[in-house]
Amino acid sequence: MGVKGFVEGGIASIIAGCSTHPLDLIKVRMQLQGENHSTGGLPRPPRVGPIAVGMQIVRQDGFPALFSGVSATMLRQCLYSTTRMGLYDMMKTKWTDPNTGLIPLWQKIGAGLIAGGIGAAVGNPADVAMVRMQADGRVPAAERRNYKSAVDAISQMVKNEGIGSLWRGSSLTVNRAMLVTASQLASYDQFKETILDKGLMKDGLGTHVTASFGAGFVAAVVTNPVDVIKTRVMNMRVEAGKAPPYAGAIDCAMKTIKAEGPMALYNGFIPTISRQGPFTIVLFVTLEQVRNLLKDF
Repeated sequence: MGVKGFVEGGIASIIAGCSTHPLDLIKVRMQLQGENHSTGGLPRPPRVGPIAVGMQIVRQDGFPALFSGVSATMLRQCLYSTTRMGLYDMMKTKWTDPNTGLIPLWQKIGAGLIAGGIGAAVGNPADVAMVRMQADGRVPAAERRNYKSAVDAISQMVKNEGIGSLWRGSSLTVNRAMLVTASQLASYDQFKETILDKGLMKDGLGTHVTASFGAGFVAAVVTNPVDVIKTRVMNMRVEAGKAPPYAGAIDCAMKTIKAEGPMALYNGFIPTISRQGPFTIVLFVTLEQVRNLLKDF
């Protein structure tokens, strides 16, 4: 049962991650809007919406640019999501009451927090690579990092910035992943359980889509502020002999709020929910189908 949970979660996560990658890319670009202003650079540019950001990427670099960093997304899903989904499944199985077949919400949340934290620590190098590859297209060609793939990004970071750079922003990644996993997996299970208990729908595609959309919305609201800070800390350029733009997560949050107002922590919320909704739906609908396929193993 243990290994099966990892395999099922891994397959579903890779399919969901790749299919919603362009939305994730747009989200990252939007989260970095206004950043030069908050780090004391250029005046604040006008905010651009998700469709305009997507069109701008296609105009500037062509349609394939929407899949910049997709190799890092795949690596991240293999490391982070496979770990978190498998561990959550293991803990849920262990903690389920054998008589009722149920597990209290607080235990689901606890399982999500633990599984998310461990998964994020494992997957952080791929996360840094993904953010950098997605952000590359927004700077002039001469300043781009031009990583060829996730593996190239990781090896260049180790060579140029030391192995510690692979865990840059890891406290944020871990915090965000704990919140995502707890809010996404626990609320999916809770929504699904409630729908079935109240007899609103039968256990099938309709229930899976409804429960996963609710879970995606909850996860987006809970995690967007941490996600904005994480993106900015991971993407910052640290030049030799100069102080880094941000001393850490708290400093980044304070500078962002001071320069751009508190709602800047919800930068990219529309693409976050636009991505989190479909990602969560694809993730759980695929997961339920994969579970059906592998139920005899």
